[in-house]
Amino acid sequence: MHLNELIAQAAERLTHAQVAFGHGTQSAFDEAVWLVLWRLGLPLDTDLDEVAHQAVTPEQQAACAALIEERITTRKPAAYLTQEAWLQGVSFYIDERAIVPRSLIAEVLADGTIDAWLSDQTRQVLDLCTGNGSLAVLAALAWPEVQVTGADISNDALAVAAINVERHDLQERVTLVHSDGLSALPGPFDLILCNPPYVCQASMDTLPAEYRAEPELALAGGTDGMDFVRQLFKDAPSRMSENAVLVLEIGNEVDHFIAAFPDLEVAWLDTSAGDDQVLLVTREALLPP
Repeated sequence: MHLNELIAQAAERLTHAQVAFGHGTQSAFDEAVWLVLWRLGLPLDTDLDEVAHQAVTPEQQAACAALIEERITTRKPAAYLTQEAWLQGVSFYIDERAIVPRSLIAEVLADGTIDAWLSDQTRQVLDLCTGNGSLAVLAALAWPEVQVTGADISNDALAVAAINVERHDLQERVTLVHSDGLSALPGPFDLILCNPPYVCQASMDTLPAEYRAEPELALAGGTDGMDFVRQLFKDAPSRMSENAVLVLEIGNEVDHFIAAFPDLEVAWLDTSAGDDQVLLVTREALLPP
């Protein structure tokens, strides 16, 4: 059997099993490529055209088939099986203690979208709900002159984040803090990044098993998904410097967001998922009238 045949076979198996995607891939083929290349010890950016006709031993076939079967039977996201996830070309360690990193905020960090709202005075950056620390690491990589605080209510998640801070040799620039929201974070911060739990209850009730394999704490946002965001908006101004901004991901909950904050002036940021999933709000806009 050749490698391209093995990948096609794996993709067919995943399709037939109706597994859910969204944790780094969007299709059975892409997930099959990821898992097969990883199991064979090949780089994930391998040119498939160059290795399509590479022979695969029966032992390698069996090892790949076992991994695909594990993906199907456990319904765990592939990233939990490989213990690796990628954001903007950067590799991160991940396990079941933290949500699989996939925040769209990574895109606006990488493409410079929010740079216009920052200045040479931007020095203190907070990544709230840091999870495995990926956004904190990406912020530190994007702006070498800033200090980053990564905060989370989950000590388990912070343990995973610590692995990634060390993995990227950022111990001197990224500090990890246990905090329930902003309670342990006096600031002031010049930029707050936040990918909070924002999934509404109706959506939580219908999540595929792959998403239920993740810590519920990182997903569930209450009846309308805005419980955490309401408290964040109340507390944030006192933790922000005068010209600070807050970048928030709300995913598919735009209707609930607008209903909860109908008069709030925000700037919507373009991402690969559209222009209604990540927003930017200034400290001034968050101040009570």
